Amino acid sequence: MQTNPPYTSLVAVGDSFTEGMSDLLPDGSYRGWADLLAARMAARTPGFRYANLAVRGKLIQQIVDEQVGVAAAMRADVVTLVGGLNDTLRPKCDMGRVRDLLTEAVERLAPSCGRLVLMRSPGRQGPVLERFRPRMEALFACVDELADKHGAVVVDLYGAPSLADPRLWDVDRLHLTAEGHRRVAEAVWQALGHEPEDPHWHTPVPATVPPGWAARRLADARFARQHLLPWVGRRLTGRSSGDGRPAKRPDLLPYEDPA
Repeated sequence: MQTNPPYTSLVAVGDSFTEGMSDLLPDGSYRGWADLLAARMAARTPGFRYANLAVRGKLIQQIVDEQVGVAAAMRADVVTLVGGLNDTLRPKCDMGRVRDLLTEAVERLAPSCGRLVLMRSPGRQGPVLERFRPRMEALFACVDELADKHGAVVVDLYGAPSLADPRLWDVDRLHLTAEGHRRVAEAVWQALGHEPEDPHWHTPVPATVPPGWAARRLADARFARQHLLPWVGRRLTGRSSGDGRPAKRPDLLPYEDPA
């Protein structure tokens, strides 16, 4: 692959992971790995354009219906697609349907862009991952097959020890911290052929003294109250955190650093 290729545009497609939760900025908005990647690419390419169509909570059907066609029409140099993981976390999940929809998304996006980037999403260590691991790995096997067939790049975040560390995940246990997003941006940066800025993004975080029993129980209670119960409530009522929310950056425009 060419070193430091001159990509001129990036379109990001997906859900909360690509929207940037929980990389919170002082104004209350989210940054995330896609914004970080766009900033790096823009710093090396005058006039670089960026769009981020991701919306939190979206299932793969919604991503196909609401984002894929828009992204394909933009005909960007690079398109990133990460979707389907929200489906695997639902109590009832038709993995055959998820596979068909992901296939449709790739078949529509691959011919319309210069480079399509897919991902094996990161997984936090813990009992939740163990429960849903078979579905997740079935999703990632589909990602690998589609990448081989369509010449897409696969960024393996699932196999990175650093991103399995609970310390790189927010208190909601579903989204990466700012440091986690930084590492994802580095991973995609390298996968696109750029020289590494952090060759060790995937290595484990240095060990620290683990929290005590009381601190862990307090964190568990806070997680259940602030995040788990609202999540269950949305599932029971058929609502999503992304209902009515527009795309993060709907137009393919020259990138401007929000700082």
